[in-house]
Amino acid sequence: MNNCVLDASAILTLLNDEPGARMVQELLPGAIVSAVNYSEVVTRLSLLGMPENEIREALNILGFEIAPFDEEQSFQAGTLATVTRQYVLSLGDRACLALALKSGFPAITSDRLWQDVKAGIDVRVIRK
Repeated sequence: MNNCVLDASAILTLLNDEPGARMVQELLPGAIVSAVNYSEVVTRLSLLGMPENEIREALNILGFEIAPFDEEQSFQAGTLATVTRQYVLSLGDRACLALALKSGFPAITSDRLWQDVKAGIDVRVIRK
């Protein structure tokens, strides 16, 4: 059963065993991830030189569900730009927030700045 939406930063925190990794691990496998955020993680690992098959294996082991970035979420991510303008959130950040809005689940991130976003989204930061 799904219970949260993971941002790319949360997944990378887990993969890099950084502070907050344990919290992310405890949320698996009940987490969902936007396809946009999934692509961000794949991009980061690929740029670090990790081979494709190892990237797939590492991410498959985590067991989260990948949610398509559909028309509704695309529209929502676009409209979130006005609410989040002062925080300069990326498309990936807004995709995560849009999925959290759609699902009603909290957004899990390592980015403390998200706590200040006033968009009716439960944001939980894994690092204090």
